[in-house]
Amino acid sequence: MSQPKASIKPYHHPAAGWGALKQVAAQLALQKIPVKGVMTLLAQNQPDGFDCPGCAWPDKEHTSTFEFCENGVKAVAAEATAKRVPPAFFARHTVTELMGWSDFDLENEGRLTHPMRYNPATDKYEEVSWDDAFSMMANHLNGLADPNEAIFYTSGRASNEAAFLYQLFVREFGTNNFPDCSNLCHESTSIALPATVGIGKGSVTLHDFEHADTLLIFGQNPATNHPRMLGELREAAKRGARIVAINPLKERGLERFADPQSPFDMLSFKGSQISSLFIQPKLGGDLALIKGMIKFVIQWDDEAIQHGTERVVDVAFIAEHTRNFEAIAADARQESWAMIVEESGVPLAQIEEIARIYATGDRVIATWGMGITQHKHGVATIKTLVNLMLLRGNIGKEGAGLCPVRGHSNVQGNRTVGIYEKMPIEFLESLERVFDIRVPKTPGYDAVGAIEAMIAGKVKCFFGLGGNFSISTPDTDRTWQGMRNCEMTAHVTTKLNRSHLVHGTQALILPCLGRTEIDTQASGPQGVTVEDSMSMVHVSFGMNKPASPQLLSEPAIVARLAQATLRHSKTPWLALIRDYSKIRDLIERTMPVAFKDYNERIKRPGGFRMPVPSSERIWNTPSGKAEFTLQAIPSNSPIHQARAHYGNQLFVLMTTRSHDQYNTTIYGMDDRYRGVFGQRRVIFMNPEDIARQGLQAGDWINLISVWQDGVTRRADKFLVVSYDIPAGCLSGYYPETNNLVPLQSVADDSRTPTSKSIPVIIEKTTAPEVAHAA
Repeated sequence: MSQPKASIKPYHHPAAGWGALKQVAAQLALQKIPVKGVMTLLAQNQPDGFDCPGCAWPDKEHTSTFEFCENGVKAVAAEATAKRVPPAFFARHTVTELMGWSDFDLENEGRLTHPMRYNPATDKYEEVSWDDAFSMMANHLNGLADPNEAIFYTSGRASNEAAFLYQLFVREFGTNNFPDCSNLCHESTSIALPATVGIGKGSVTLHDFEHADTLLIFGQNPATNHPRMLGELREAAKRGARIVAINPLKERGLERFADPQSPFDMLSFKGSQISSLFIQPKLGGDLALIKGMIKFVIQWDDEAIQHGTERVVDVAFIAEHTRNFEAIAADARQESWAMIVEESGVPLAQIEEIARIYATGDRVIATWGMGITQHKHGVATIKTLVNLMLLRGNIGKEGAGLCPVRGHSNVQGNRTVGIYEKMPIEFLESLERVFDIRVPKTPGYDAVGAIEAMIAGKVKCFFGLGGNFSISTPDTDRTWQGMRNCEMTAHVTTKLNRSHLVHGTQALILPCLGRTEIDTQASGPQGVTVEDSMSMVHVSFGMNKPASPQLLSEPAIVARLAQATLRHSKTPWLALIRDYSKIRDLIERTMPVAFKDYNERIKRPGGFRMPVPSSERIWNTPSGKAEFTLQAIPSNSPIHQARAHYGNQLFVLMTTRSHDQYNTTIYGMDDRYRGVFGQRRVIFMNPEDIARQGLQAGDWINLISVWQDGVTRRADKFLVVSYDIPAGCLSGYYPETNNLVPLQSVADDSRTPTSKSIPVIIEKTTAPEVAHAA
């Protein structure tokens, strides 16, 4: 494998623009599909085409307008690639050898073509028939002493149809062990919102973005993680909306954006300004920042009462729709400004400026990503943000609301149709009625619990419906230990990745169709449905010939495994995959309100929106009202405790994606917006911290995690890169830094790994003898 040339070169251009167009051409060439790739892209997000397999940002009603997105192109190109990984590839390479490859090189080999079974005698994967693969898996599952000895992971890429069949099979098998990517990313959102506004979903649609006059963007990097969002932000900025970016890293996509479809942006080379203000709290400082904003709003409201002028808070909304306003107002009045400034890392003048922007906005949208959720106090931060939005009635009105931006394309839909270790009892009882079965009611393992159970030897079998579990999870060394403790591991996938090499005693690789490919079943070509971040459900049809005749669809793999395993099941598994509309009929029967007229409504351009009561100011909380909640600024977190011991030698590390990356998929070795080229083992560091530690940009360091469990966690040989990031904070890419996240370091209540607040110390080292490719 060739090593790209490594360099650090500051990037002075807007996000997207000519650089994005150049990357599109490069990706299509890399995957050897210059013509096929263009034809495929023209069908993306179209009425009769396929839904982008990348992020969960919604499309404008799936109209005929082509929405450009660089990382969407990368996802499509990777799936539509001309490269193949046939059985002959595995005959040439042992698993031990492949473990030495980079994550980029593994996936860049192309599409898997045949089901494969691991042979421990040769340390190689060998071809296996589908029938034998299902028989092998079924025999193992049926040989377990307890169904809870099996874990069934789900990636957010799986369709509603596949996910519903999957959860039905697993629950009929007898367990609720459903760790999923939501556990790792937005679980803090899923816990905080139901308790405050009655539903764990955002309240806004794209229509609201068209009418907002103020947008607060917390803990996100849209240019890399959901680039189509930049189009909405650009339009909002051009009509005069105030956009405030709140993020520790100064991200180029939140500063300027050049829309490749705008002649003016492209010819001016300057693009369009996005943010009118950029606030950089220290890592974990958002809760204190938001409380400071609330304190200013309450202070100004108190002054308005005193002077008999117009109130700052929405008195009528608060009275009719909320509870506990006086409690949070009193809490804000007594909160210390010194504490707010110290814990947020934001100067008081900037807190006042952003608070005034909020207080003078009539229609405010607050969006957030994993920069908010992946902290110990992630749930409390989101609840505090809800407090802020409730103060001025900014939930449930046009142009205003809450907008958690999910990651993978159907992560929200999977949760809707049952992929959750503790689904509501009403859903479980409905399954029992519709399918005449008994399902377990005891909550199963979440992602962290699954790893703990594997390490403890309580789990014998791991089955993954997509994803790259061993790389996306925290505490990499211990996660790998747990995976290798299993007697059986099996993965449904399109391409080779690290998790297929970190395997149990027996292992299977089960290749599936991609979303760009035609899924032909007995009744003809099938469409699958997905739900985006704004609760819109729409249908997706592939257009490309499958990469191999041996590939099965995800619903077919699940149905055939269920048929082989559940020998006395009353569910007609094989009949269901002849026509996916039959699966949707069963989803509707199970959830008749949410999915009323499911098959008819997906025929409409753009599909339909799931019920989101908070959008209509209907609060499905026990009180029937939106809840103001009291949340204290953390003062004794693991970060505080570590700093008390290590002082200025303690840093807080956040993991992040490079621009050539989506989740764990590495498309290339560049991160051009941050000026990093040809390498990934870098650490972004404040220039004053670099000098204070006796370092220089270009030096190499090791990172050691600080935790009180006696486990040594290291990540060695990282290049120091000077960057605009708050003092005391570091940033590095995942999965390279995932090993530093202790398994026990999770968010309160949600158990989301704290991948954005890892206490570490650093030590200077020498440059690696051979530059790392990953």
